[in-house]
Amino acid sequence: MKHLFVMLFAVICLFTFTSDILACACCAEAGAYSISTGKPDENVLANLSAMKFDQKTKLYMDESGWESIKGLQEVAKEDEAAEFMWDGKFDLVNQFINKTWKFTITTPKGKTGTLALPMPTEMVRFAVDTHDWEEKGTSPVLYKELRFKGYVRSGTGIFRSSISKPTTYFLVFQGRGGNCDDVSEFTHWHLEINGKKADYAFNGKLQKVEPLKSE
Repeated sequence: MKHLFVMLFAVICLFTFTSDILACACCAEAGAYSISTGKPDENVLANLSAMKFDQKTKLYMDESGWESIKGLQEVAKEDEAAEFMWDGKFDLVNQFINKTWKFTITTPKGKTGTLALPMPTEMVRFAVDTHDWEEKGTSPVLYKELRFKGYVRSGTGIFRSSISKPTTYFLVFQGRGGNCDDVSEFTHWHLEINGKKADYAFNGKLQKVEPLKSE
């Protein structure tokens, strides 16, 4: 009976110790900095599939206004004809199916277009300790990015005239968290389109979702 109790206690300790190791593997360390390139794995694909985009997106525009944007002539004309100050926001429907993002964006007056962006074979993961936790007396929380750069497959509607081969896209998901990535940690996205006829960018928020359940 004594031996059975000792064995049972040892098993409990082993499971507890293993659980602590797994939890610690995702803990961020002070001063952490990493950037790596690799093939998107199953965890990345699961996170991308679980992401939910906010229904609004915004066209990025600096102080030079439309002069710095190329390829969105229809949208520029609509903005110039508006009788009120436009805040640059569009309606957004996003899908990630068969490893392809589809961004369908609609202007305030109903003009629409879709960008089809196949996921590249390689991605970049970036994570850094920004040290903003030190004064708060909390544990390190990393600023993180998942970066994807590839070629635009097609553009319709308001994007059609701007897409000529090759036109590239740069899509970034931004968030805060530990060493392990989870969809619940990512809060914002940024998309740039660049080519002979295109130079524009959109950005927006990701909706809060539940963490992926580990099996």
